[in-house]
Amino acid sequence: MRIEDLDRGRSREHFVEVQLDELRTLGLDWDGEPVRQSERSELYAQAVHQLMEAGLTYECFCTRAEIREAASAPHGELPEGAYPGTCAHLTPAEVEEKRSSGRRPALRVRAGAPDDFVVRRNDGDFAYNLAVVVDDADQGIEEVVRGADLLDSTPRQLWLFEKLGLKAPKRYIHVPLMLGDDGARLAKRHGAVTLEERMAEGATAEELVGELAASVGLAEPAQAMVPADLVPGFEWALVKPPVE
Repeated sequence: MRIEDLDRGRSREHFVEVQLDELRTLGLDWDGEPVRQSERSELYAQAVHQLMEAGLTYECFCTRAEIREAASAPHGELPEGAYPGTCAHLTPAEVEEKRSSGRRPALRVRAGAPDDFVVRRNDGDFAYNLAVVVDDADQGIEEVVRGADLLDSTPRQLWLFEKLGLKAPKRYIHVPLMLGDDGARLAKRHGAVTLEERMAEGATAEELVGELAASVGLAEPAQAMVPADLVPGFEWALVKPPVE
């Protein structure tokens, strides 16, 4: 179990405890004590130092608005979310000028493809892509399963595994998100409710696990079960996109 709590502005211990309790309620467990990214900054700093020593990083002073504007300029199409390389070739004098203006730089890698992504934010926090690569290697993760919204992160992370000399997972699987009627990610505005609310209405944990399994084709409708029931016959080929 890994608690990805690098965002100091949004992470709250209360939410962590609620999420862990809900996983236990559904019958999910894990080995050992949870690993907290907020306690592993020294490992991430070592990885950033390694990239810097290899000449694979540069400081970026761009704001989000400036990046969006540059990416939409008529000089050429860029993949959505890709950095256009504005700060990639600043001279030392230009870097000093931007520093003296009070702008705090983020740190980007010179990756080219997929793009020059951030490994340390301008507030000093380490970026998601860097942290999960260090953690996946340290924890010996062999299979990564996550939402399709993170598909673009995978080539960036594989680049980092290579440059840091770390062993990458053997397989990545990206599953479709559950969507509302408007095609956007399912949220409260679509009528989504919490586990606590469903159980307060009388649903059991076993019924809810069955509902989740049925939504991707792993169980029959209205079939109550625990997660362990799904293990013996599980195959990725059986998983269907969730109902929109």
